Amino acid sequence: MGKIRDWMHGKGRGVVIAVVILLALWIIVDFYRTNHPKPEQKEPAKISEPYEGSSSSSEGDVRTQGDAEEDTQDEKQEDSQKLGDSSDGQTVTEETAGKASDEDTSKEDPELDTTEEDTKDSGLTTTEEDTGTPGEASQTENGDITLGFAGDINLDETWTVMKHMRQKGKGIQGCIDPRLIRKMRSCDYMVLNNEFSISNRGKAMKGKAYTFRAPRRNVKLLRQLGVDAVSLANNHVYDYGERAFLDTLSALENNGIKYTGGGKDIKEAKKPVYFQSKGKTIAVIAATRAEKYILTPAAGKHSPGVFRTYDDTQYVRAIRKAKKKADVVIAFVHWGTEYSTKLESAQTSQAKDYINAGADVVVGAHTHCLQGVGYYKGKPIFYSLGNYWFNEKTLYTTLLLLTIRKNGSVEARMLPCLQSGRETHLLTGKSKVRKFVNYVNGISVNAKIGAKGVVRSR
Repeated sequence: MGKIRDWMHGKGRGVVIAVVILLALWIIVDFYRTNHPKPEQKEPAKISEPYEGSSSSSEGDVRTQGDAEEDTQDEKQEDSQKLGDSSDGQTVTEETAGKASDEDTSKEDPELDTTEEDTKDSGLTTTEEDTGTPGEASQTENGDITLGFAGDINLDETWTVMKHMRQKGKGIQGCIDPRLIRKMRSCDYMVLNNEFSISNRGKAMKGKAYTFRAPRRNVKLLRQLGVDAVSLANNHVYDYGERAFLDTLSALENNGIKYTGGGKDIKEAKKPVYFQSKGKTIAVIAATRAEKYILTPAAGKHSPGVFRTYDDTQYVRAIRKAKKKADVVIAFVHWGTEYSTKLESAQTSQAKDYINAGADVVVGAHTHCLQGVGYYKGKPIFYSLGNYWFNEKTLYTTLLLLTIRKNGSVEARMLPCLQSGRETHLLTGKSKVRKFVNYVNGISVNAKIGAKGVVRSR
């Protein structure tokens, strides 16, 4: 024992202490690994960033007495203006509607050939009447007006759908069904969600899992789709900062495409786009409440950004103002939880607020998947149109057609579509259409669609 004691007091003591320390460290590391497994790596093409909807408000939505006074002053000024005044929103008439592309979109995908029986039974036969002619508004009979709405689209050259389009080499009509493109171009007016900035400048915003920016030349793709106006009220339009956002505004303006839901300041951001046709005026006004972790700046009195509706006070007021000048008002909202058909309480409650304020239709986007349809006071609510052409996932989507009748009533029709393999196709054939109809009816609240896609309350 004496020898061991003497050894411990000598050189061996340091060795023993080192061994004990290493053993302790090994035990600690092993314990940590056991209780904290390494997270799975995300696939780069999956959109799972933490920006799903939230009921929390933000600094940009806190209202001051000065804000209220400014709104009151704006309301008095706007009520005294004539409807066509560009200072009260961007007005689009039949003469300025953008259907100006000479590119041939008549070639159909041979994999989607259908029989006469299939299309007849599905109610989706495409006739000469509803394809229209490029450069002309659709010649709808009896004074009817048709508006088309689609969900998220992404024209970022580095993103999966654009890479696929370039590799395939057939242009946009090689990735979005030519029949859908003809239908979009035949609408009197076509609107979709512009989920990216349009610029060659700027730096990616810090803290975002995904950032999207398209070069200016890609605006021509929107023109080829017959797009007349876009919503900028989303969580990606400001991905590359203020300069890229302002470039987006100018790129759209220079190509004759109107926008709502974003602007150089709050006054511009909250203005509707007005469509005037056949003696009627239609207003489309967009806002967003999509981000859980709010990064996209709200437009301010002297600063650019988007129109937010976490607290829907300002949006409700804007809808009410639009209703004074328009026969029909459509609220286009970016909201909901990504890849979920479960509705947030804010969606159901705010949709009622919008309709009570004067909205005739509520159209949603952001969730990257279709959500159900509901009705409130006889007005339809399309909680989310999902992806239109956005990523590689296989998901149902739709081209929503709103027909405004001569008597002012609105008929809604959902064309059954599928995003798959980085392409979006119209579904035809009785079995495919039936599955789509059953799916939508299964996730809807108090609405249903028939085999022809016409939406009814139930």
